[in-house]
Amino acid sequence: MNSDFAAARLHLERATHYLRGNDQTSTKACEALDILIEAIVTAQHTKPKGQVIEFPKTVQLR
Repeated sequence: MNSDFAAARLHLERATHYLRGNDQTSTKACEALDILIEAIVTAQHTKPKGQVIEFPKTVQLR
């Protein structure tokens, strides 16, 4: 099963929107959500490493 990073990001951004209060709890929660959103964006746009294929080396005689 693959993660749906776009949907997770959307829900976290909505949660940030609902935490509009000026209290310390809302501020800290928004900061934590921002960190999670950044991690999701990074994971969403990270491409898997490609497989490197080594070609046989040729020896040139002079």
